[in-house]
Amino acid sequence: MAEAHADRLKRLHMRAMRRGIKEMDLILGAYAADRLAAMDAPALDRFDALLHENDQDLYAWVTGQVPAPAAHAPLIAEIARHAGAR
Repeated sequence: MAEAHADRLKRLHMRAMRRGIKEMDLILGAYAADRLAAMDAPALDRFDALLHENDQDLYAWVTGQVPAPAAHAPLIAEIARHAGAR
């Protein structure tokens, strides 16, 4: 049985807020709170895939210390802009 849309949003939001390092809890949690509800299924798939990455890598990508892999670069750029606007 496929996961209900509302359940998927809750799961992704929880995973975004409960990371391994506090900085990523704050960055991804705020992004998820503001943007998940407006995402279509492919965007949710990309966010879900991003959440499988290592927190240290994510932090380095979001802060621009290391370039993000091409598969994640557009989403990382959006998350970084969102974090900078807060």
